[in-house]
Amino acid sequence: MPQVDPELFDRGQFQAELALKASPIAAFKKAIRQAHDVLDERFRNGRDIRRLIEDRAWFVDNILERAWSQFDWDEDADIALVAVGGYGRGELHPYSDIDLMILLESADYEVFRDSIERFLTLLWDIGLEVGQSVRSIDECAEQARADITVITNLMESRTIAGPERLRKRMLEVTSTERMWPSREFFLAKRAEQNARHHKYNDTEYNLEPNVKGSPGGLRDIQTLLWVARRQFGTLNLHALAGEGFLVESENNLLASSQEFLWKVRYALHMLAGRAEDRLLFDHQRSIAGLLGYKDSDAKLAIERFMQKYYRVVMSIAELSDLIIQHFEEVILGDPEAGSTVPINSRFQLHDGYIEATHTQVFKRTPFAMLEIFVLMAQNPEIKGVRADTIRLLREHRHLIDDSFRNDIRNTSLFIELFKCEVGIHRNLRRMNRYGILGRYLPEFGDIIGQMQHDLFHIYTVDAHTLNLIKHLRKLQYTQVSEKFPLASKVMERLPKPELIYLAGLYHDIGKGRNGDHSELGAVDAAQFCQRHQLPAWDSRLIVWLVQNHLVMSTTAQRKDLSDPQVIHDFAQQVGDEVHLDYLYVLTVADINATNPSLWNSWRASLLRQLYTETKRALRRGLENPLDREEQIRRTQSAALEILVRGGTDQDDIEQLWSQLGDDYFLRHNAGDVAWHTDAILQQPANGDPLVLIKETTQRDFEGGTQIFIYAPDQHDFFAVTVAAMDQLNLNIHDARIITSSSQFTLDTYIVLDNDGGSIGNDPRRIAQIRQGLSDALRNPDDYPNIIHRRVPRQLKHFAFPPQVTIQNDAQRPVTILELSAPDRPGLLARIGKIFLEFDLSLQNAKVSTLGERVEDVFFITDANNLPLSDPQLCSRLQATIIDQLSVSQAPGVELSRLSI
Repeated sequence: MPQVDPELFDRGQFQAELALKASPIAAFKKAIRQAHDVLDERFRNGRDIRRLIEDRAWFVDNILERAWSQFDWDEDADIALVAVGGYGRGELHPYSDIDLMILLESADYEVFRDSIERFLTLLWDIGLEVGQSVRSIDECAEQARADITVITNLMESRTIAGPERLRKRMLEVTSTERMWPSREFFLAKRAEQNARHHKYNDTEYNLEPNVKGSPGGLRDIQTLLWVARRQFGTLNLHALAGEGFLVESENNLLASSQEFLWKVRYALHMLAGRAEDRLLFDHQRSIAGLLGYKDSDAKLAIERFMQKYYRVVMSIAELSDLIIQHFEEVILGDPEAGSTVPINSRFQLHDGYIEATHTQVFKRTPFAMLEIFVLMAQNPEIKGVRADTIRLLREHRHLIDDSFRNDIRNTSLFIELFKCEVGIHRNLRRMNRYGILGRYLPEFGDIIGQMQHDLFHIYTVDAHTLNLIKHLRKLQYTQVSEKFPLASKVMERLPKPELIYLAGLYHDIGKGRNGDHSELGAVDAAQFCQRHQLPAWDSRLIVWLVQNHLVMSTTAQRKDLSDPQVIHDFAQQVGDEVHLDYLYVLTVADINATNPSLWNSWRASLLRQLYTETKRALRRGLENPLDREEQIRRTQSAALEILVRGGTDQDDIEQLWSQLGDDYFLRHNAGDVAWHTDAILQQPANGDPLVLIKETTQRDFEGGTQIFIYAPDQHDFFAVTVAAMDQLNLNIHDARIITSSSQFTLDTYIVLDNDGGSIGNDPRRIAQIRQGLSDALRNPDDYPNIIHRRVPRQLKHFAFPPQVTIQNDAQRPVTILELSAPDRPGLLARIGKIFLEFDLSLQNAKVSTLGERVEDVFFITDANNLPLSDPQLCSRLQATIIDQLSVSQAPGVELSRLSI
């Protein structure tokens, strides 16, 4: 801390101003305001961050000393003002709490009560954000014994004013000899850290991480120092290195990582104007600019900054793991009781942890840097890696070069890992944590910390990739098979499971470069297969999976799966059942690993439908595609059998069906046709709308809730319906629009509740939906208001201009309108209103929401049920949609330039 810094705080000038004023408050406020501005300007000018936060603490020391001196404390009074916590360490960010303890010799402090209250009031009046406690020495001991956070705060303390002897006495009564010996302290701090990590989903890669509390954040570094202080009395990272827990390079890396996070935290406080440790979207771009990051052709400045952030916290997490493991061995271990079991000449087990047999293992036999992970996968009872061996891995990973990568011993070991029955994900994570995976696969090293600036991808590319491997592995678990029965069944019969893991490892590896990441990744995958001498068929399958890993999800979510031609085209692209099986499993794992909120019952049912229909087409033979007439005959025959068996008159059935077009029987299965027909024939001829609601029947999941509406057709039918559903808090995921020759509409919607689940069998909710829709359709002139909900904060930061393409379908007499736009409340209701204004009819729709983005496809016709033919009409329609769906965005926000 500085001894003198007149620009920051001129003691003489301050005293003079105090003497001139009747009240000290104005002088204190002026000094605080000026110091705040000086420090912020120093930050913008690149002042060393460690010096900055120490300067702020020094300034606050001076202010508190002078505030304390405003009151008549006797020189020998048994009361002292003590800084604790972060402020006690001499570290203070712009809006961090100033943690103070007023320490007394005796719990009887009545003589000081008035002065204490007036002192604290003064601090609040001058604008200092203080967290204060008033304790006697005995109370410190009592509370510290009961609460780990109290003892932690007291360990980091400094006397600001009053006799130093009180603090020294307090430290004596709270020493390790009296309470919290290092073993118990370590166990409590480790549990505290585990709980904190769990709060942040045990990942460093949250979209809006907490720079203080998230894994790899500042609190992890501080935890190391707290444990070291309790065990060894060390005060900083340098001293921790002196105890043998850090080598010089690790000490330098931790120190530089801490300073980077300090810069981020300082900028966060400065921009927010308050204490803020969450790296919110609102601030990420501004901080990137403050720290000097610039946009490039491939990446935005914000993505470059966030990649740096994620790599820093990953380094901290890696070193934290190493040191915590070392602490555990030293603090919890019993050197006399340790047992050693040899594994081979290179490795042995020590108390259940694997360790190198000597310090030259990786230098003499570099392949052991891969072998260690294969051994752990083959022996899942191994608890982990000893700290010294982790350090040896870090020190020797530079030996992984092109010669290492092409050595058949190493390529064989790497492939062997993927053939293990258990431990693939766990040990790939370890390889990534210890820096081995990115060295062995440089293309993987390039995606470490690579975040796309959107809400669709909630993990960095490397974290997503390892998460996908985890989901693939989980498909083999019994408890998971209940949630994904089809995917688990398919996974179980894959002839070579290692190939799906390798395809998963490479599926997104091309991201962060200019170009189609699927194509780029396929090139990398082909080179990997060649280097690892995989058989030709295996190589072709892996490359094909990487190149086509998005095809199944795109087809399921954007194309009409009731169209036999769509199924035939997809089956041709897949080629055979083996490719279909691998692609289906990869797709399920990919969606779940991208963002858990993307996997809902409707997406599950779409993928299952596409898989089942494609498998049927492949077994029938691609040379014998199912034509429309054959599918219609099959559906009608099966539906007729159900209805006649239930007692419905066949003549009535055939009369109704004669009014329905082919599309109706193509888009609905036999069970739904029978369900609709029976209800329509029983419906009184009074013109009231028929509203049917039921759960869809899919084995993978409940596929959402199906709402069927039968009513006299009217021009605004779709617009009124979707506006009413919006008011009922229903999310529409599919729409099938049919109009009969008798001018009745038969519309089917697949909906989910706002939480992403189906409506279920709640009779009150079903009655509410049925009544709401019926009322809206009976009175179409009373058009339901589009609900103007607040656009969520996150969406504003990923706003982009809506994109609308309009083209006529080459195979059917409809116009295809494709929309990609920022998600917003009531979007589909707005589309319906626009269609109404343009006198358009909706024939079909596919609705998909991906994070902050919707990708919808509408099949529309004009008022005469013909495709749109007027270019000017199409241009006006396009312009209107773009205008009305644009979301006001946060200043300067751009979409990621990375490929999806």
